[in-house]
Amino acid sequence: MADRTADEIRRAVSDAYGARAREVLSGRPRDCCGDSGAAGARERFYAGAETAGMPDSAVSYGCGNPIAIATLQPGEIVLDLGSGAGLDCFLAAQRVGPDGRAIGIDMTDEMLSLAEQNKAKLGAVNVEFRKGLMESLPAVDASVDVVISNCVINLSPDKDAVFGEAFRVLRPGGRLQVSDVVLLRGLSAQERSDLKLWAGCISGALERSDYERRLEAAGFVDVTVEPQEASGESVPSRAWCSAQIAAHKPGGRQRAPAAWSGEQIELIAPAGLATAACCGDSCCAGANAEGATSA
Repeated sequence: MADRTADEIRRAVSDAYGARAREVLSGRPRDCCGDSGAAGARERFYAGAETAGMPDSAVSYGCGNPIAIATLQPGEIVLDLGSGAGLDCFLAAQRVGPDGRAIGIDMTDEMLSLAEQNKAKLGAVNVEFRKGLMESLPAVDASVDVVISNCVINLSPDKDAVFGEAFRVLRPGGRLQVSDVVLLRGLSAQERSDLKLWAGCISGALERSDYERRLEAAGFVDVTVEPQEASGESVPSRAWCSAQIAAHKPGGRQRAPAAWSGEQIELIAPAGLATAACCGDSCCAGANAEGATSA
């Protein structure tokens, strides 16, 4: 099967998560293996107190909680790649306070509309959503303190451009701290070209060493990519896993990378990989409605 073009990948991803947003907007979010979209990832990766007061429509289908490792400080400016329904932006805005700001970037109109509705429900004044691509961020040079993302970077057809853009918009000493999927083995050509697996966060994922190398090539230092074991399962037994990724832009005042302290992460793979099947369909495409919209 021929390699997919960047436009094909973006269209498939945007279509998949535009549909997810429409389901939430209509009040009929699709269930995934018995867990509602609004409850599944939020209950798994976020402490109850964190999301108290958040509307149910502020959904997350991500693979972790980047806010848990971002060590956000009052007054900081945070940029969220693939902000989806806005949950991580809203949580970040609470942490940085009225003197700080959270900016969400997404490429899918339906997700941006959902995020704006959630913003209005919360009355959040230090949150902003912008339409754009991760590979060409609508933000000026050296303008943000922290870049976060939740299971989205794997969806980009050009990871080097994403890392280069993240480096560009960060201030000296700024940090990138994201949750993402990493591969534990190479994929076949068929898997690499499967658009459902692209939208399901698998086909575009990088192997750990490749992730580290690309971040370093973009100029980042203190790069760490830490796979997260699922409860009762050894990471090497699966073809892929979630990971917490951290890196710094040299210069300025750097903070030590934060340690992961959240729940262990367990993703559900789409059928076709050497992992557990999920409902006979690409459940991981539903396991990332927030993250997947900005490839």
